[in-house]
Amino acid sequence: MGGNTEYIAGHGYLSLSQAVHVAQNSEGGVDQRLAQFLEKQLAIVWSKLNAQPNTYILPSDEFALMNYYRTRFGDNEIDLNKRRLHHFAPSTFHEVYSRVSHHLGGSKMYDLEQTSKKMPARRNERLARLNMRRSTIRAAASKRSLYLISIFLMLITISHSTLASLPAPPRWSPQSYSLTSHAANESSPLECLQVAPPILSSPGDCQQTLMVHTFAYSYGKPFIGDYHPPNCVFNRVIFNLTVTSAGRQFDRLALMFFDDIEIFRTSTAEPTQYGIMWTYVKDMSSYLSLFQRPQKIIFDLGNLVDNTYTGSWNTTLTATFLTAEETIVPADRIFPISAGKSADNLPSSFAIPETRALNSILLPQHAKKAVFSISACGQAAEEFWWSNVLSSDTRVFENDTTLYGHSPFRELRLLIDGHLAGVAWPFPVIFTGGVVPGFWRPLVGIDAFDLREEEIDITPFVPLLSDNEYHTFEIQVIGIDDDGHGNGVFTEAIESIWVVTGKVFIWLDSNNSPTTGTLPTISSSAPVIKLQSSKQRSTDGTVKSLDYSIEVSRNLHIEATVHSSDGPKEVSWKQALSFSNSGTLSNGGNDQVMRQTTTGTHSTTSGYSRIFEYPLWVISSFSAPPNGNLTINAKMGRGKYVQQLEDLAFPNDYKTFDYARVPAALDNALDFHGSNVNNWQNGTASYISVPAQKRSYGSGSTEQLFSLSGISGMPVAVVQDGTNNAAAGQQRSEELYWRHIVAANDSIICDEENFEGQVRGKSRYATLGQQAEGDGMLEFARRGVRALLGRGRSERRLLG
Repeated sequence: MGGNTEYIAGHGYLSLSQAVHVAQNSEGGVDQRLAQFLEKQLAIVWSKLNAQPNTYILPSDEFALMNYYRTRFGDNEIDLNKRRLHHFAPSTFHEVYSRVSHHLGGSKMYDLEQTSKKMPARRNERLARLNMRRSTIRAAASKRSLYLISIFLMLITISHSTLASLPAPPRWSPQSYSLTSHAANESSPLECLQVAPPILSSPGDCQQTLMVHTFAYSYGKPFIGDYHPPNCVFNRVIFNLTVTSAGRQFDRLALMFFDDIEIFRTSTAEPTQYGIMWTYVKDMSSYLSLFQRPQKIIFDLGNLVDNTYTGSWNTTLTATFLTAEETIVPADRIFPISAGKSADNLPSSFAIPETRALNSILLPQHAKKAVFSISACGQAAEEFWWSNVLSSDTRVFENDTTLYGHSPFRELRLLIDGHLAGVAWPFPVIFTGGVVPGFWRPLVGIDAFDLREEEIDITPFVPLLSDNEYHTFEIQVIGIDDDGHGNGVFTEAIESIWVVTGKVFIWLDSNNSPTTGTLPTISSSAPVIKLQSSKQRSTDGTVKSLDYSIEVSRNLHIEATVHSSDGPKEVSWKQALSFSNSGTLSNGGNDQVMRQTTTGTHSTTSGYSRIFEYPLWVISSFSAPPNGNLTINAKMGRGKYVQQLEDLAFPNDYKTFDYARVPAALDNALDFHGSNVNNWQNGTASYISVPAQKRSYGSGSTEQLFSLSGISGMPVAVVQDGTNNAAAGQQRSEELYWRHIVAANDSIICDEENFEGQVRGKSRYATLGQQAEGDGMLEFARRGVRALLGRGRSERRLLG
């Protein structure tokens, strides 16, 4: 994959991708020594294709080589007097390219089938369903369009240095549909997006503009505003956040507060020279009790602007207030667990481990239900926690590459008066500057624009909390330390930092009767921690590679009896969780292959259950010679699969869906009691940082498959190990929304969208000519390897 180099007279040692880059930028023609090297490599590619005509998958540098010759010689007859190809006649080259085209045309995008063979059975089933849906939609589209997309997608997934200087690719037959509205050019900003189902909204007049503000040099300077309830009746609140930016800038984290209560957490995309924009719509009805009274608005988006990083964030936040079916029952009161800095016009987040995330609060005596939510994400040295190694292995490659430790496992832990009340194993959010920025523009990562909160039902603690006394709530972020011999223990001594807040949602008894009952009984078996680590050494004794793995599982059961005006009620909170992460680091720590899966089941006696799976794999490699260019190549696949019945504090996704988009009214829409959300992304990207230019460039392509289905029928019982008891009931799943989208190099290549199984949205395909805008170089904010991958020489980056 371009890691091997060969000495070429007059050029020094070059990899294949570097040689292609030099050839593309050679004015007046390529010298004979470089041409001979490239032609020899082309012969090697041809022999590989002949040896494995149906199975060989070309790496990115060989694609770059093919694309170089294609852009130079095209599909027509080559004039040998002008372009000498010593080892190949024109017909031979086109035979090679035809073989490549045939090879690509017979495979699905990104070879999901091959990837899925390595995945757990449940994920295989989900991918199979998504692929069936995609195949159905594709059957209605032009076969030629799909062929062109496949060819284009594979050709653009090439190394950073190659793509940054490619001449305009040949324009294909204009039978494909252009997505120029999604492509960046000098006259319009690039539209970025996070794939999500449409939210119920209304174009009514009951709207407020909560914020119009530009965040430039804004660290420690959040936007401060005032909210006053509108003069209309409403039971739903919808946010619309629109952001524009142009220039060069890092991705940034943003938190919004009503006084000391965090209500929205988001992050930014990285801008282009000509500008980007995005709009995200979010249902805020869970905070209805806050919107019914005046609030201080604190919107914190820390940013720096100077001669190098020129991008400011121009933001507009509006709220729409409307009345809808009474399917959402929001909390009566909401209490913050936060740093309490709103009186000083500052955000109220905690920074763990520098500070303890702990508050003592007094709760109402007549609560009948209570839910705790945790908003948390890793930053700086904890941004890539999922790629960490065991603490005993952080110096395994000595001074070449320093690794972060405390394992790739993280647990968010809630303590009430020092007692374990629940845990959350976080979804690994990857921000738009993470791993390789080319992955995430214009299609951002899962949850990047809407960092979802974790929920824990603390109703079993209501009798304890209703005694008119103050009680302490603490959020901890836990890692694992080890002794180097396979023994691990939980630890709070993680790297820095996690940005954390919490909230207590309270539903009150209607007759104001004090709540009593039994104290909670907490049953928690000792968590199981399994660690392995082994090193392969070279003949000189240095470590050649590090293999590691970690498995964690735990079960938690908390129950109590709550006495309210409705009489006694048995309540419980159950959790069954499993985590695994394995990986290999080699080449002095520069290369990493990792795979992680987090699964779990949360359930209550009231009918709520949440079964989830978070698969993640990343293959990354970097080169950072002293005083040289930093280069990174990476591939990734990640998913978020959730089946949820009923809800806790935040409404189930089927409750916020915009049913007006469905072609025909759903007779059983109000009969849904749950939802299935399947979300999968995978892609390939590259990055180069050029210190001499003080600039960075990149390329990448990402595919995403998303579906939302409503669940109706009799609920399926959930047992402790997270499996379904089919004998307990029959449930039906009805697809509400489906989307398949492919993005590459600042353009949307394919966008298919349908509602209730019927195409009614986008079904569009881009042309190759779209990529010829500008000089073909995609620029990103320049950063070091540790800020991108979480390993390498010492440096740190904070999103916001």
